[in-house]
Amino acid sequence: MIMSRAAIRYAKAILDIAQTSGKAEAVNNDMKSIVAAVAESTELKDFLTSPVIKMDVKKAALSEIFSNAQSETTSLFNLLFENKRFEILESIAKEYNRLYDESNGVEVAKVTTAFPITPELEAKVLAKIAEFSTKKITIENIVDPAIIGGFILRVGDQQYNASVASKLSELKREFAN
Repeated sequence: MIMSRAAIRYAKAILDIAQTSGKAEAVNNDMKSIVAAVAESTELKDFLTSPVIKMDVKKAALSEIFSNAQSETTSLFNLLFENKRFEILESIAKEYNRLYDESNGVEVAKVTTAFPITPELEAKVLAKIAEFSTKKITIENIVDPAIIGGFILRVGDQQYNASVASKLSELKREFAN
C-alpha cells in the first residue's frame, strides 16, 4: 500500500493530539486494531473504499465496530467523514503506529522466513539485532516459502539475506561465469 501525504498528515495530527491528552498508547492500540480488522476482512476494506456507500453509513459502521475506541480515534472518524476520506483510514492507522514506535525509540525488524518464526529463532534474531542497534526492537514475521529456508532480516534501511534462495542464486551466478 502506498502511503499518501494526507494519511501521513492525519497520523501526525492524531499523534500530536493523543500525546497532548496523554492517551498516545491507547490510541496506538486503537490504530493497531483498525489495521488488524482491515487486514483480516476484505469486506471491511472494500466497504471503506467503495464510492457507492454513503459516508454517514461508513461513519456509523466504524463507530459500531470500534465502539470502545478512544475519543481521539472517534474524532478521526468524524474528521474523515467531514472530508470524505475513509479510504485512507488503514494508511493513517499504519502511519500512526510507525510514528508512535519512532517517538518511543522502538524499531520494527522484518524477518522473512519460509515458515512461521519459532520463539527460539526469534530470541536468536533479537540477540543478533541487539549487537548493532540500541533501540528497542519488535519483530514482524513475514512468511514467504519462495526463500526455501534461512531468513531475510531487514531493520530500517539495512538488510541481511541468509536465505537458501539467495545462496542458490549466488551459486548460479558463479557457475554462469
